[in-house]
Amino acid sequence: MMKSSLTALVRHELDHARQLSSGRSAKTVFGGNERTLRQTVIALRAGAKLHEHENPGDATFFVLHGRVVLISGENSWSGSPGDLLIVPEGRHALEAVEDAAVLFTVAKSRR
Repeated sequence: MMKSSLTALVRHELDHARQLSSGRSAKTVFGGNERTLRQTVIALRAGAKLHEHENPGDATFFVLHGRVVLISGENSWSGSPGDLLIVPEGRHALEAVEDAAVLFTVAKSRR
């Protein structure tokens, strides 16, 4: 059994994101390339963005801190702490309205 403090990790990743020119920082907390399931804490400084990219599989963003907007084409969904955003099929982007952190969960298709 492993245990991780997401609260401490959010603090750490937000501090790191604030120092980077990209305004982004991330740490995988479970899974990885060798597993189907992957969970990653992603921190974004206010105004920072995960630029548009393809959906990697069944995926969600659980908002841990701050506010974000998930954008797909002409559609967008706002998220605040405690909100679960389902990643739509196709291309999407995530933008931080204020300093924010999300738990990104994806179940990748095995090839």
